[in-house]
Amino acid sequence: MTSQEIRQSFLDFFASKNHKIVPSAPMVVKDDPTLMFTNAGMNQFKNIILGNDPIKYPRVADSQKCLRVSGKHNDLEEVGHDTYHHTMFEMLGNWSFGDYFKKEAIEWAWEYLTEVLKLDKNRLYATVFEGYPAEGLNRDDEAAGIWAQFLPVERIINGNKKDNFWEMGDTGPCGPCSEIHIDLRSDEERAKIDGLTLVNGSHPQVIEIWNNVFMQFNRKADGSLEELPAKVIDTGMGFERLCMAIQGKTSNYDTDVFTPILAEIGRVCGSEYGKDEKTDIAMRVIADHVRTIAFSITDGQLPSNAKAGYVIRRILRRAVRYGYTFLSQRHAFMYKLIDVLCEVMGKAYPELIAQKTLIEKVIKEEEESFLRTLETGMRLLDKVLDDAKKSGKTVIAGKDAFTLYDTYGFPLDLTELILRENGMTVNINEFNAEMKIQKDRARNAAAVETGDWVTVREGESEFVGYDFTTADTEIIRYRKVKQKNKEYYQIVLSKTPFYAEMGGQVGDCGVLKSEDETIEIIDTKKENNLAVHIAKKLPADVTETFSAVIDVEKRKATECNHSATHLLHEALREVLGTHVEQKGSYVSPDSLRFDFSHFQKMTKDEIRVVEALANKKIRENYPLQEKRETPIDEARAMGAMALFGEKYGETVRVIQFGNSVELCGGTHVSATGNIGMVRIMAESSIAAGVRRIEAITGKAVEKLLDEQQDILTDAKELLNNTPDVLSALKKLTEEASDLRKKIETFQHAQILALRDKLIAEATEVNGVKVIRFEGDLPADQVKTLAFQIRNILPEKLFFVAGCVVDGKPSLTVLISDDLVAGGLNAVNIARDAAKEIQGGGGGQLFFASAGGKNAAGIQKAVAKALEVIK
Repeated sequence: MTSQEIRQSFLDFFASKNHKIVPSAPMVVKDDPTLMFTNAGMNQFKNIILGNDPIKYPRVADSQKCLRVSGKHNDLEEVGHDTYHHTMFEMLGNWSFGDYFKKEAIEWAWEYLTEVLKLDKNRLYATVFEGYPAEGLNRDDEAAGIWAQFLPVERIINGNKKDNFWEMGDTGPCGPCSEIHIDLRSDEERAKIDGLTLVNGSHPQVIEIWNNVFMQFNRKADGSLEELPAKVIDTGMGFERLCMAIQGKTSNYDTDVFTPILAEIGRVCGSEYGKDEKTDIAMRVIADHVRTIAFSITDGQLPSNAKAGYVIRRILRRAVRYGYTFLSQRHAFMYKLIDVLCEVMGKAYPELIAQKTLIEKVIKEEEESFLRTLETGMRLLDKVLDDAKKSGKTVIAGKDAFTLYDTYGFPLDLTELILRENGMTVNINEFNAEMKIQKDRARNAAAVETGDWVTVREGESEFVGYDFTTADTEIIRYRKVKQKNKEYYQIVLSKTPFYAEMGGQVGDCGVLKSEDETIEIIDTKKENNLAVHIAKKLPADVTETFSAVIDVEKRKATECNHSATHLLHEALREVLGTHVEQKGSYVSPDSLRFDFSHFQKMTKDEIRVVEALANKKIRENYPLQEKRETPIDEARAMGAMALFGEKYGETVRVIQFGNSVELCGGTHVSATGNIGMVRIMAESSIAAGVRRIEAITGKAVEKLLDEQQDILTDAKELLNNTPDVLSALKKLTEEASDLRKKIETFQHAQILALRDKLIAEATEVNGVKVIRFEGDLPADQVKTLAFQIRNILPEKLFFVAGCVVDGKPSLTVLISDDLVAGGLNAVNIARDAAKEIQGGGGGQLFFASAGGKNAAGIQKAVAKALEVIK
């Protein structure tokens, strides 16, 4: 079976068991502060498992694209070195929400593996949870009993809490799990060593392929467990590992998921896979990482220096580094692999093909940028090596290696490789200590202590903010959160007009009012699909009925900016072309930011036309046409654009202003005329193939126009109220330029006259012409003077100048090359003398300068410099 046939067979099997087959969620997670990436198949169902979303389908199956590189599930450093770990991988999974449980999950897993895929039953093992008495948890005898129908008892293995008790995080749903392992070794190897001894032993051919999680409990903040009201089945099977088992391979990279990509890497880099272990590792790293990077870009996450973008940049740079070090790739090459990636995965994930050009451009620019960084790092490391060799050292400081790593992105293993080639090592303990300091700093900055939810009353939260700005409400639950030594309270309301931050739109702020007090709501966030209102304190009586009131002025300003992004999006597509697609946005009361795909800088005329089109649509005062709960296919038929990297349900909300039709969950003006006007303030590049415009609307535009009018009026007054300000300014700058040239000519003549005077007054000490100057010349003129003198006296010259300009002293030393050859050093002379003016300096062997704080010491500084020649 091909990989595509294997994937389809899984979905077909569970469809036959009455499971709803759903599409993969985006790999990049939005609107969940606890996750940057989808790292397990269950992520998209988390809100159902937590009880925050209703159960629409009690049985579900899918193939989910996942990424594991950071946090609890960190596989990054193992990728490429072994044959079965990946950053991006597909997780085949089936779920039950309060429907079937252990019996059906295990029986269907066995049926699919042995009857549909025909895997050898004698090569399969199952693990079950052995129990954990410290928490009152017994062995999972129920699962073991079901497995006993299919496996001999000795192939049903007890697993400890680490391996066989699955937890979503420090708190939340959890439960025992049962893993299915397969032994892919040859019959000869199996005869020598029993596979039982190798299960969970990190053997590359005795591996876990499927994990069945039985969610029975909820872990509370105090560590205690309580039974879940509706039990959940959550299974996950590594697609790449399954392909390895079915296709009779001993490595995931030998399956048809990877072989075409590896072949193309070989062609591009002039290497053959399977000939050398080091190049094989490099090729595996690149084959794995290029998939991760491409899928992240399609899901809207570009490489950057922050959060999820930084993780993607690290992965890309790791691949570039392996290509640089082991495949001798000194130029960008990974972008050339996107064609073959589309061939392998484009059918299952058409977004790859749709965004192929963008993916290639982003990767190519990132590669070229990092290759420049590597060259800079190489030069810095060469200097460290030279300094160490001169000092007779064979170990360089871990602090130096960490600076290379942290400041210049130069990886430690590359530093170690280069050092080994030079017979040197790095102080790893010192490097690790520096790394720990940085990690502790980051961890402390991000550390959040979250208490358990305190339930005030049962019920679900309802958002009414599309229609109302106030609502009578009650507190359903709350909890205390502590971050950076500040305490906040998160409050969930039964009915709320507060929009929770999502889709680029900031959350509402406002107040909760009762008869006795007013509580300020400083922000509203979305967490696990709950609108969480953030307050600095709790109401005295949380059981009261409150009036929830949003800050209407801020909401209106935000709505103006949000609706304007829709109009700008449409205008950009009209002016630049239909290749323009939204890649991100940020909407606040103050301004808007809109990121979009486009491959060159917008011209001034293009910006003006886009702005004019958007303002025309504002003046036409299109009414808001809002359609809630619209079937997704119907919305697409209306022309609504679905954004890559967004997860849409079967029904969506459609926002329409004239011909602008978008899927959107944000709040908007009732008619475009309410926006007033939009003004684009900036246009820039944020990544290869992605541009950004920043704009303001409404009152902010009024304020800008007033300020610009005031500036224009003041400028006219300064220019004698001329009607043509531009011509007057042009004339003024031309006159200023002419005068500047005359001044420079005059200053140059003065410098030449001063040069001649100083040469004539020079004294001779030990055969050297000594010239001393004290005055108030600026540093640049002193330098010109010094070099003019040097032109006349190229040998046996010692020049010292001490000047004070605006109360700031400066010292200048110039010596001829023959004096340098005789052992004098202008930098040392300047630094030593600068102590008299409480300063320091630098420069070259023949010319140096120094600044200081103590102007009164300038004469002593000059005298001290002259002592050297005496």
